[in-house]
Amino acid sequence: MNFLLRMLTWWNGQTLGTQLFTWRKGTRVGEDDRGNIYYQAEGGKRRWVIYNGEVEASKISPDWHGWLHFTWDEPPTERPLAHKSWEQPHQVNLTGTAAAYVPAGSMRRAQPIERRDYEAWQPE
Repeated sequence: MNFLLRMLTWWNGQTLGTQLFTWRKGTRVGEDDRGNIYYQAEGGKRRWVIYNGEVEASKISPDWHGWLHFTWDEPPTERPLAHKSWEQPHQVNLTGTAAAYVPAGSMRRAQPIERRDYEAWQPE
C-alpha cells in the first residue's frame, strides 16, 4: 500500500519519480529539526526538499527557505543564520486545524467572549 501511495500521490512525501531523481542526481545537503531532508543537484543549479510526512510548505524554516530560493549560497548546516533575541521559533501554518487562531467573539470559539464595550442597536 505504501508503494502505491508513493507512486500515485505527491502529498504523502516523495513520489517514485522524485525518489529516482534524488537517487541519481541528488546530493544530501542537510536536515532540519522537523526531519525534512534537503538536496541539491551537482553544481547547485537545482535544490529541493523531501518532506517528513505530509507535504506542507510552511514546515520549512526561514533559514532553509532562503537557501532553497537561492537567497544565500551556504546552507544553514554550513553557515547558520544569526538570530535576534526577540525572534520567536518557526511555527507551521495552523490555518484549518483545531489549533488555528480564533478571535474573541468568533462563533468557532469554544466559549465566545461576551462583548460589553458597545450596545447593539435595536429597531423601534
